Amino acid sequence: MSKHAGEDWIASWYASPEPIWGDEFPFLTNLPEKLNNQTIRQVARISLGGQRVRVELSNEYGKRPLVIGEAAIALTGTGSKIVQGSNRKLAFSGKRSIAIPIGATILSDPVELDIDPLSSVSISVFLSEETEPTTFHWDARQTTYIANGNHISDIDIDADTTTVASMYLKRIFVDAPMNAGTVVAIGDSLTDGASATVDANTRWPNFLANRLVPQNVSVLNAGISGGRLLSNVKGINVLARFDRDVLNQPNVKTVIVIIGSNDIGMPGMAFAPTESLPAADALIAGYRQLIARAHARNVRIIGGTLPPFQMYYTEVKEKLRQQVNEWIRSGEFDAVFDLDALSRDPDHPSRFLPVFDSGDHLHPGDAGNKRIAEAMDLDMLLADRK
Repeated sequence: MSKHAGEDWIASWYASPEPIWGDEFPFLTNLPEKLNNQTIRQVARISLGGQRVRVELSNEYGKRPLVIGEAAIALTGTGSKIVQGSNRKLAFSGKRSIAIPIGATILSDPVELDIDPLSSVSISVFLSEETEPTTFHWDARQTTYIANGNHISDIDIDADTTTVASMYLKRIFVDAPMNAGTVVAIGDSLTDGASATVDANTRWPNFLANRLVPQNVSVLNAGISGGRLLSNVKGINVLARFDRDVLNQPNVKTVIVIIGSNDIGMPGMAFAPTESLPAADALIAGYRQLIARAHARNVRIIGGTLPPFQMYYTEVKEKLRQQVNEWIRSGEFDAVFDLDALSRDPDHPSRFLPVFDSGDHLHPGDAGNKRIAEAMDLDMLLADRK
C-alpha cells in the first residue's frame, strides 16, 4: 500500500475469505441463496484505533463481477444501530458505486473517522444488483443484518433476516500511530472462535488484542473453522493461504500457527469419510514450509501444540497428535506456545480441563479463550527474529 506523508496504514481487523461449499461438507453455509436490492450491515471489532480508516471488500470466489451500489462505515451503537453523526460513505477510486472483478478485492479511499482502540465499527454495503454470495466467512461469531432496499444511511436497520456469517468484508485498515506492528493468528476453528459467545468478542485473538494494543500492535484473526494445514475440506488450506492471510499483511511482525487438529481428526469421519490419516512426516513438512516462508520475509513464527480433541479421539489419531506435538516442541519454530500442556486434564491427557471446555470437547469456551490469551508471553510474541 502506498504511503503519503503522515500515513501509517495498518490492518486492524481481518476475516479470511472462504468459498462456499457443496454437499462435501455437512454444515449449512448460513447464507441466503441470493441477494438483490438489499443492504448488509456487518459489525467488526478493531484492535488498533486511528483517525482515518479504509475498508477492503472481496469478490475472490465470485462467479461474476460484484456490483457495490453504495457502502459506508460508522461507529457501532447497539444491535444494528450506528452512532448518530458517525456514518461515512465510502468511495472506491473516487466512485460511490463500483464493480469488483471476479477474483479481486477493492480498497476504499480513506475517510476521516476517529475510532478508539478495541471499539466496533459497522460496515453497510448496498447490493444494487442480483448476486449469489460466494465469498464469505462462515463462523464470524457476529450478527450480520440484511434488509431489503438501500439503508446504508439509516441509524437503525429493521432487518428482514440475520446470519452469523459475514459476506465480502475482508479487512479494515486504520491510519495508526507510527511504527505500529501486527501479529497474525492463523489456524482452524479454535482460532476462528467456534463456541465463543456471538457478538461478545471472546475469541482468544480478541483477548490477545486487549493485551497488545498498549504495545501499539494489532491482532488479526486468520482462523477458518474446519480449516486444515495440508488439504481443503472447508476453506482453503493454510499452506495455500499463508501469503494472503499472513505475509501480505502490512508490517506483520509475528504469526502464531495452531493448525493440524482437523488434518488428524477429520479422516474417516463425516467431514472426510474416504480419507486416510496423513503421515506425521507430511504434517511436519507442511510446518517446515510455513517456517521457511515466514523466515524468508523476516517474520517471527510461533508454533502452537495441538490441544486434546476428544470428539475425534481414536488411539491411532491420539498417537499421531502426540507425535506432531513432540516435533512442534523440538525447536524449529522461533518459539512454542504449548497449548496442549496448558489445556489438557493431567488426569486424562486426551481431554480438556473442564474450565477450557465449551462442552463439545473440542473447542474452548469463553473462559478457555481468555486463558489462552493470558498465557501467551508478550516478549515471545514481540521479540525480533534472530
